[in-house]
Amino acid sequence: MSRTPRVAVFDYESGNVHSAVKALAAAGADVELTGDRRAAQEADGLFVPGVGAFAAVTEALRAHGGDEIIGRRLAGGRPVLGICVGMQVMFERGVERGQDVAGLGEWPGTVAELDAPVLPHMGWNTVEAGEGSVLFRGVEEERFYFVHSYAAKTWDLEVSGRFAQPSVTWATHGERFLAAVENGPLSATQFHPEKSGEAGIRLLRNWVGSLV
Repeated sequence: MSRTPRVAVFDYESGNVHSAVKALAAAGADVELTGDRRAAQEADGLFVPGVGAFAAVTEALRAHGGDEIIGRRLAGGRPVLGICVGMQVMFERGVERGQDVAGLGEWPGTVAELDAPVLPHMGWNTVEAGEGSVLFRGVEEERFYFVHSYAAKTWDLEVSGRFAQPSVTWATHGERFLAAVENGPLSATQFHPEKSGEAGIRLLRNWVGSLV
């Protein structure tokens, strides 16, 4: 009998962490809400929420050692899932309200305001699931819940040799933007799976199921 995967929801005072804990538990994980570095490092999966301005989230994340934890986990091939601004900070830079702020730099690219007639992009939207996606297995045609005005709009990471190609998922609101990326141990979604009903639970179940 396989054991239940342990997931740490990183508590660095950004994001609706309690809804994430409930959703991950519903998806079959043994969930711990923690700001403890060791617990975050040792869990089978690390869930990184993020709500608010890019600059504030990156500052809070660094203040709690999140950049180091994420970097060490990824270096060791240990899974990380970023959500909303928790996805955005994985990129090199974020440009928001005139501020150009350095992100964690795990992926190349810049997060910028969407060119859309109505912002924020708030509500349900479909996605174009990436080839070979694990996260979207069985939910490719479902709708997911978005709340954002900024996003990454290009994908420029070159992968060669023995490494698997990333699975890149797109959505459209005014223009195309990255809705999710699955790149080795690092995955992220711009939408909120924890607010996306049964489709979000199934997506999280796919991630949790990949952890052990």
